[in-house]
Amino acid sequence: MGLPTPKQLVKIQTMSTRYPIPGGEARVELQVKNSRFIGRAGYTPTVEEARAFIDRVKVEEPNHSHAVYAFAVGYGATVTHGMSDAGEPSGTAGRPALAVVKGSGLGDVTVVIARYFGGAKLGSGGLVKAYTETAQLVLAELPLTEQVAYRTVAVNLPYHVYEQAKRLIESHHGHIEAEEFAVDVSLRLIFTVDDLPDFEAALAEATNGQVSVETIED
Repeated sequence: MGLPTPKQLVKIQTMSTRYPIPGGEARVELQVKNSRFIGRAGYTPTVEEARAFIDRVKVEEPNHSHAVYAFAVGYGATVTHGMSDAGEPSGTAGRPALAVVKGSGLGDVTVVIARYFGGAKLGSGGLVKAYTETAQLVLAELPLTEQVAYRTVAVNLPYHVYEQAKRLIESHHGHIEAEEFAVDVSLRLIFTVDDLPDFEAALAEATNGQVSVETIED
């Protein structure tokens, strides 16, 4: 089993340890009465990265008249939202885009919609519709993956239960990061936060409660 990447070793969410996130970026284009709406979306696990994504899109979509954005960083009880109408009439751009982001169920995502004004005014209702549809289209094109929280733990156990412990680690989808053989066997293990409680219970049952699990880091 491969070692989780640094991006997978994320902070523990208080409401859920797994949630859907962007697995890449997406770009769509919508034309409404000669105005072009370019929708961009990507993975932004921090507010700083959301701001950086917004700035990058502004550079990569030059000469736009407006660059509306909405983001959700985190998930559940720990989510941070942000939005901007970017000069459009209040409530006609950032708010509908954010409503789409919230309704998507995604975490760690930023949507930027660059508008190229085509000369015809769309009115408040037309703007809400255009920004809503662009946000919906770009999120529909976005590749998805899952954010998973991991926990690193330490286990010290006698030699006679080593092989049994290894089988339990494997059956509960754990990863042995390090082993040290001295008076006892010391293991450094990585589990998803969802899998760890079942492993702890199985290990306690197999060793009559003589072996415990110590959390090192999340």
